[in-house]
Amino acid sequence: MRSTRTRLAATALLAAVALTATACGGSDDKASDKASGGPGASQEAGQDKVDVPQGIADKLKEHGIDVDDWADGGWQDWDKDKWLSEAKDFVNPVIEGLWKPDRMQSAKAADKTISVKDASADQGVSDPEPAPVEATAEKTPYHENAAPVGKVFFDSPDGPAVCSGTVVKDVNHPGKSNLVWTAGHCVHAGGDGGWYRNIVFVPAYNDLGKSETDLANAGSTQIAPYGNWWADWASTSNEWIQGGSSSGGAGAPYDYAVLHVKPEQGAKSLEETVGAALDVDFSAPSATESGTMGAWGYPAAPPYNGLKMFKCLDQPGRLSLSPTLPTMYRIGCTMTGGSSGGGWFRVVDGETKLVSNTSIGPQDNTWLAGPQLGKNAEALYQNMSKTYGGQ
Repeated sequence: MRSTRTRLAATALLAAVALTATACGGSDDKASDKASGGPGASQEAGQDKVDVPQGIADKLKEHGIDVDDWADGGWQDWDKDKWLSEAKDFVNPVIEGLWKPDRMQSAKAADKTISVKDASADQGVSDPEPAPVEATAEKTPYHENAAPVGKVFFDSPDGPAVCSGTVVKDVNHPGKSNLVWTAGHCVHAGGDGGWYRNIVFVPAYNDLGKSETDLANAGSTQIAPYGNWWADWASTSNEWIQGGSSSGGAGAPYDYAVLHVKPEQGAKSLEETVGAALDVDFSAPSATESGTMGAWGYPAAPPYNGLKMFKCLDQPGRLSLSPTLPTMYRIGCTMTGGSSGGGWFRVVDGETKLVSNTSIGPQDNTWLAGPQLGKNAEALYQNMSKTYGGQ
């Protein structure tokens, strides 16, 4: 791989990386209870199906779901009684060929709004609302300037949806990470529902930043230069699962998630394929001590269309949604929905690290807020790495 892919130094971060955000949380003693699902099944679209692995088949049957129907389009049935809402029941079998370029472009932005702009914030803890920071386009090709950043696609009851995500290092499997950091609300509906379906990560999506016109007849390699990576396991916080909502809710400070992915085709790890991954900073520095943070992602709601990567750089302030909830980071940024789950990066001793992710923002898209990643987030990450990282 080129050295430019493996290096995201301080100058690269502040000059050329793109926004993606994620959020998640959970207590240390709950780490082993987080969501997980087994290896995915493979199906060539429109051709004979490959058998669904027994572990996934058993989980589907437990919920009264016909395994053959699921692989043949039954995943589109969002009957509340059959929506896999328990944390242990993440099920995401591979349906090869499902996420084609046109389907990706049809995906709608996952919202990152709160219902009343900052009205419920504890003003004794929250800093003044930041001035808007205009998002700037990342340099192309993305694989040379922001290689770890990509898009997370999934199916929800309302249809195809999209967030952002970041390739992160796996400390227990150095150089061979298959882990992606994103937001909890990009994988699970929170207290109002269950796990989303057909979750895939596409690193360096639309690598050359081409326009919609230029992509009219684009092939898969132009849209997904490193292919599609299906989540065969996912973890988010119990706090998000129980308290998250479409407006953030009490789960917002815990709105992060980790995906373990596998290639739709191929055998190399995600990190080896992309050529880059970022460490996660779980020190949860205070806003005043963190220095400048950069948020990267693919905003998809107007005035953006989700085809290009953008970033915002700002000094974070504090946002408290309630005196009983952890304080969140907040920066000025005009990115819209679709940037959710995208990583927030900062430079520590000359090394770029992921320190938060996009979770919520106001309806007028003037700022973004993300969770502080501390011991609970680290426990979630370690459990994912140790349990599934070697698979």
